[in-house]
Amino acid sequence: MSAASAAIRSTNFTTTQATSELRTTAGVLVRVFEVGLIQATGTAQSLGLGRPAAQGVTPGTVTTFVRDAANEPACVTTQNASWATSPTVPVTFMRRWNSAATIGVGIVWTFPRGGILVPVSASLVIWNITTAVATDVNFAIDE
Repeated sequence: MSAASAAIRSTNFTTTQATSELRTTAGVLVRVFEVGLIQATGTAQSLGLGRPAAQGVTPGTVTTFVRDAANEPACVTTQNASWATSPTVPVTFMRRWNSAATIGVGIVWTFPRGGILVPVSASLVIWNITTAVATDVNFAIDE
């Protein structure tokens, strides 16, 4: 396993839907060490981090994670921003954030006790709990 990162700007602003999904493949488990959210629009919003009850189907906007060390093999973990069918709402949120109506406001969640384990063929979502706006979503992982 080695360190990797991915950053996207969210495009799904629908309330009560996922804005971003970190997704593993059948052969790789991932540890998430950091999630950063930075608001790109001056509107207050509430976002949550959790495990969806079901993954999204047919991701349409896919960003593959990039290794911190350039000589490592390519990553297979992705961060998705759109789907034919969105992921479902998490039963329980691991973290929640309520933003101010200010461009550039943000939060960084860190998970120092070994990270959040995302098993093979599983995912984590950033969920639009209330009004959603463009948000930069940054993940730091070990894959």
